Order: sequence, then C-alpha cells, then structure tokens
Amino acid sequence: MNNSIKVSCTKKNLKLIRDFVTDYLEQLALSDVLMNQIVLAVDEICANLIIHANNEDPSKYIYLTITEPKNAVQFEITDNGVAFQSTNYKEPDILEHVRIGKKGGVGIALVKRIMDKVEFSSKDGSNACLLYKKIK
Repeated sequence: MNNSIKVSCTKKNLKLIRDFVTDYLEQLALSDVLMNQIVLAVDEICANLIIHANNEDPSKYIYLTITEPKNAVQFEITDNGVAFQSTNYKEPDILEHVRIGKKGGVGIALVKRIMDKVEFSSKDGSNACLLYKKIK
C-alpha cells in the first residue's frame, strides 16, 4: 500500500487527501469513530497549510507520509510555505466560539484533542507537522 501523497495547494485536493488517508486507515481495522477523527485531524492540518501557509497557490505542494511506529499511526505533512508559529498559538475557548457562533479558529485545538502528539517544526524553508495517534 502506498504510504505517501503529494498534492498541489488547492482546496479541491483535500478530498484526495481524505480519501488517501481513509484508504490507508481501512487496513488497520479501526473503529469508524476513530478513523473519522483521524481523517478530520489530518484534513484540518492540510487545509490550514493549503489555505494559510501556501495561499492556495497551485504551483506549491504539500506532502503527506503515513507510517506505523509500534501500536500507532503517524502522519508527517510537509510544505515550503509560511511556517506555523506554534509558540505564538493561544488555544481558543471553544465553548465561547460556539456560544457566539464564531466560525473558524478552533482547528488546531480540535486536532490537539484528537491526536496524541502534534508537533510543528521548520528548518531551511521546509516545514513539517507530525501527527501521532496510538491505535492499540
């Protein structure tokens, strides 16, 4: 099974990413809930990279690689766009967002709740996001 995909930075490619991740995870016999949560988390990070880091520029690309370290699944998403400044990130009050009907701004918080580990790094113009989830 192929464990990596490269897509240009357009929102229409988010479906390709979701389908790729779903196809990969189906071989792991996860519950539907867990599989959908993981697909959502990966989709959210990829959407942020496509929209915010790369300004939906189809001449730019994001790369997704899935590996299976012991009893886990790991997603590495890389690009060459504007790096996410995780040190400046302040987690939003999700309940307040819901109460006032604010849309957006809660994706990273959601991803951090779904995944067991979320790491962002940047070096020499290349950025990486590592998502890690224990599955057994």
